[in-house]
Amino acid sequence: MRASEPSTRRDGALDLLKWLALLSMVLDHLRYVGWQLDMLYVPGRLAFPWFCLAMAANLARAGSAAPKGQWRYLGWLLLFSALSEIPYRLFMANADTLNVLPTLALGLLVARGWQSPGLHSRLLGLGALVLAALLGEHLMFGLFGVLLPLATLLVIRRPGYWSLLPGAVCVAANEWQVLWPALRHGNDLAGAALLACLLAPWLGLALLRHARNACPPPMRRWAYGLYPAHFLLLLGVRWIVT
Repeated sequence: MRASEPSTRRDGALDLLKWLALLSMVLDHLRYVGWQLDMLYVPGRLAFPWFCLAMAANLARAGSAAPKGQWRYLGWLLLFSALSEIPYRLFMANADTLNVLPTLALGLLVARGWQSPGLHSRLLGLGALVLAALLGEHLMFGLFGVLLPLATLLVIRRPGYWSLLPGAVCVAANEWQVLWPALRHGNDLAGAALLACLLAPWLGLALLRHARNACPPPMRRWAYGLYPAHFLLLLGVRWIVT
């Protein structure tokens, strides 16, 4: 294999990161099934930055070329964005944003636009950024959530302390306007949540660098279906316990 060619070897650490991100997301959403589980908000803050890190890792492995796989990746995100919206609305009855997949799809376009030298990718990335700025209040994690994959991509091969950059973007993408005043009033949960947001990229990067021998089940395309499926599963749990 030439040095310029992207590696096709399965990355066990990356699969492990995806599974842990999925677990964090499920733990976060368990707060809505009817039990008093507010403490799960803290590990739940890890899910989105770890999914963004997984996206950045895939982009970094692919390099600046324009592989068809990146467009398939976008296609799957858009498909399951649509398929997930009804289960998401059924479970999150009072949701005021779209599900998280549109944020990730726009984030992919922005990060790809920065990475690729092609005019087509640059224009798509710019368009995604403008769309995120205009529709930020309707996107889960808003404009900063769309910028998080790019922020993570920029530091993925840099020393660990650079992870504070995407950590700061992650804090901005979360409910810092609520968490910061709560922290000032002595709310320990708010402080732990802010710290989790800040350190999530660093923790994820540490895992990618030091868990290369991990052998979790590969997370392939079927895993997209776990996103709408987990909403339906938790909705069933809520019907049982309430």
